[in-house]
Amino acid sequence: MLLKIYQNLTYMQKLIIIMLAFCAGFSIMSFELLGGRMLAPFFGSSVYVWGSIITVFMLALSLGYLFGGRLSVHNPNLTKFGSIFTLAAISLLPAIYFADPLFELVFQHIEDPRYGSLVAASLVFLMPSIILGTISPYSVRLLTVSAHASGKTAGFLYFVSTLGSAIGTIMTSFYLVLWLEVNQILWLIVGILLASGLLAFGCAFKINSNSAQAITAQPDFNKQPNETI
Repeated sequence: MLLKIYQNLTYMQKLIIIMLAFCAGFSIMSFELLGGRMLAPFFGSSVYVWGSIITVFMLALSLGYLFGGRLSVHNPNLTKFGSIFTLAAISLLPAIYFADPLFELVFQHIEDPRYGSLVAASLVFLMPSIILGTISPYSVRLLTVSAHASGKTAGFLYFVSTLGSAIGTIMTSFYLVLWLEVNQILWLIVGILLASGLLAFGCAFKINSNSAQAITAQPDFNKQPNETI
């Protein structure tokens, strides 16, 4: 019954899922750009450092797409979708509180900026990016109602997610880094992800309520009519 309701999402609920995919794309690229600012005091901002950052994020996203696709086949629902956003927000907290000590530790033990930046980026950026990468394939599964339309749905959602990444790149590089400190921008990303998770939980609660009402409203055909004497 619940799966049938998810296959008949309202227009507003579909729009919310699309908006959350946009927010995920925005957060990923904003976080990636901040990686360069965070590593620069320790390893510089050379092509080696940016090569390390891009490698870590691409590897993390590829793993996230893989895990997200596998997760999406096991009873996909908005509660799990919201949990991914919440987990992604929590996974960013070490980048706020422990990034500098970790970068300092790596810098002291690995002199080569190529490998030092690669190790440092992996320690801080890999796990949050894997979790963020699971969002796109999971959102595709939530909106896919038939195999015939799956390609169109996937293409549109990846368009939305990539558009969010482009806007996140512009907003972070042109404006946010001028207005806010790095940790403040990270807190902003955490807030976006938490708000997205709460929105998904709210939609899930609404769907579950509708499901319960639909089940209650169904007539009980097994009930025997009262016999008259």
